[in-house]
Amino acid sequence: MRQNKIDASKLDLQESIVNIRRVTKVVKGGKNFRFSVTVVVGDGEGHVGVGLGKAQEIPEAVRKAIEDAKKRLIYVPTVGTTIPHRSLGVFGAGRVLIMPAAPGTGVIAGSSVRIVLEKAGIKDVRAKSIGSNNTGNMASATIEGLRNLKTLENIGKLRGKTKAEILG
Repeated sequence: MRQNKIDASKLDLQESIVNIRRVTKVVKGGKNFRFSVTVVVGDGEGHVGVGLGKAQEIPEAVRKAIEDAKKRLIYVPTVGTTIPHRSLGVFGAGRVLIMPAAPGTGVIAGSSVRIVLEKAGIKDVRAKSIGSNNTGNMASATIEGLRNLKTLENIGKLRGKTKAEILG
């Protein structure tokens, strides 16, 4: 299912750097150093994106990563301050299980998963990282998990039924 493109210029986005890595390519003349930066952007009201940028200088890599993240924005459906249902996001060897939580719980998650959930504006949620602990893959797996979320209204619209008919 292809979502409509979200216009980043209309949103008040904040960015957070998830990780900065120095990568090396060995060539005939020696080693080429570059920087790889993973950035999360979000407005705290349901819009969030993860981007990757690579360049010879850190500021340039950060700029590219922010640009990439703005292109990959998604909308996260919420129910109050939490998510509608459990979701498993998979990216590479990283898996993230995202679970709804009662109001007042807060964001219980590790490293980059926490950053993505906070930028999305989710206040009460629990998350468990399974498999890889690569920060970039964990952030991307979280985005995949959030992308798979559906609300009762969405499902009703797809099936052509009302809320009451779905709930039985």
